[in-house]
Amino acid sequence: MIFRNFVYYIKEAFGSIFRNVWMSLASVSVVTVTLLMLGSFILLNENVEFLATEIKNQVEIIARVEETLTPPEVERLRAQVIQLEKVAEVRFVSKEEALQNLKAQLGDVVAGYEEEGRNPLRDSFEIRTIVPEDIPAVAAELAALPGIAEVDYGADVVPKLFSVTNVLKWIGMAFMIGLAVTAVFLIANTIKLTVTARAKEIMIMKWVGATEWFIRWPFVFEGLLLGAAGALIPALILQRLYAEAFTWTRINLYFLPLVEPEAILGELTKLLLLLGASIGTLGSIFSIRRFLKV
Repeated sequence: MIFRNFVYYIKEAFGSIFRNVWMSLASVSVVTVTLLMLGSFILLNENVEFLATEIKNQVEIIARVEETLTPPEVERLRAQVIQLEKVAEVRFVSKEEALQNLKAQLGDVVAGYEEEGRNPLRDSFEIRTIVPEDIPAVAAELAALPGIAEVDYGADVVPKLFSVTNVLKWIGMAFMIGLAVTAVFLIANTIKLTVTARAKEIMIMKWVGATEWFIRWPFVFEGLLLGAAGALIPALILQRLYAEAFTWTRINLYFLPLVEPEAILGELTKLLLLLGASIGTLGSIFSIRRFLKV
């Protein structure tokens, strides 16, 4: 009996889709357009967050040590720094290495400073924190340590950078929530038109004794099928477009990091299909409720 009813529900769902082909196409189109916008913004937001994280992870603290410290004292100071709670990594950079790095960037500008006793730089530590936002707090702890002459991390720029990335994150979340709510509203109302077109049929079934769920199930499956079909289209479009955009960016804008397609497109497809099927199903359930009150 259950299997026979299931076959009936599926048959009725497909029959309704093809009988009301224009209304079905309208429902699928609304799902496609709204989820295409939502999916596009999800991809954009994920890449903005990824880029912000990459930038934040490149920020480090430069702690220059006193010139009077001996090598054993420098090593003891390094041990103190690595023991700080929020520090993830400490790298010692001798003043000779620092000068070579500067030479690689500026070329002949530093010529002559390689001679004995003319190097104006100091030994230093390059420090990364576990959480980039902890950089100002760690810098303050470093400045208080005996033997640390100077601490530099871009105090004027880093807090502003973190503030901007946090604002972008919240704006992105607000836009995604807004688009999701819009998608639910548009899709539910489009499906409601499909149900309204069959109001007379629903009432007749109710009058002849059909149970509410017997009437409801074909519409539930119809909404699920329309929602899933409407979600599959933007999922395929976004997969193709994002893969091409990623390849083009790798070649032409190699300095701009993007999330790998394999790391995001599979999850995005699952999310869109789940959203489409869920919205279609819920839209059908809510839209048919008032017609069952005979």
